[in-house]
Amino acid sequence: MTVEMREGYEGTGPGAITPDGCAVELYSRLPAGDEPDIIAGAVPAGAHILELGSGVGRMTHPLLERGFTVTAVDESAEMLERVHGARTIRGAIEDLDLGERFDVVLLASFLVHAGDVEVRRGMLRTCARHMAEGGCVLIQREGEDYHTNLPRERVDPSGFTLRMVSAEPVGDGVNSVRAEYVFPDAVWTQTFLARPLTKEEFEGALAEAGLEVDEYLTPDRVWVRAVRAA
Repeated sequence: MTVEMREGYEGTGPGAITPDGCAVELYSRLPAGDEPDIIAGAVPAGAHILELGSGVGRMTHPLLERGFTVTAVDESAEMLERVHGARTIRGAIEDLDLGERFDVVLLASFLVHAGDVEVRRGMLRTCARHMAEGGCVLIQREGEDYHTNLPRERVDPSGFTLRMVSAEPVGDGVNSVRAEYVFPDAVWTQTFLARPLTKEEFEGALAEAGLEVDEYLTPDRVWVRAVRAA
């Protein structure tokens, strides 16, 4: 099946590729790392989590194992087919309105750095709209040198190499980022658009959506807990 790629996005490698360049088989292989522990340590036990951009369930499944209830949202049917044990909803994050509120809304995978400002605004409004009274939003940001410490590579303990190859300006404060995932038996690439955000720009984007930082959860300020602005 041929998938029409979103402008500025591209993916190569075995298996299905989503319109934003994500390879379903690749994401099925990627380990969750310490991310589920970071999330679990920042929210109440047993919370109901709305996971925006769940993909194949890389974090969904470990969160379910830790006793959370998860509603997983993704625009890719192929991705959601790999999610088990959670309620799944197919749709674009920026347009989502379930008419429900959740203890925790999760926006990971650097989605807050969407190249299109209106898409980012829509995503953050979705977060605010679905957050219960007294709830929180957990957001994963890019590292502060994400676009400048290039090229770089990391060998994962599970046996693959991630190479961040380049980040080239394409106008309006957006970079075209290229990543390579090298496994012993396969190679995938992904090219995508990302908008670098300083800490101040990020906090300004939150304020537009009626949110504010409650706490930076990691020393590198990549993981953030946000709440409704006072």
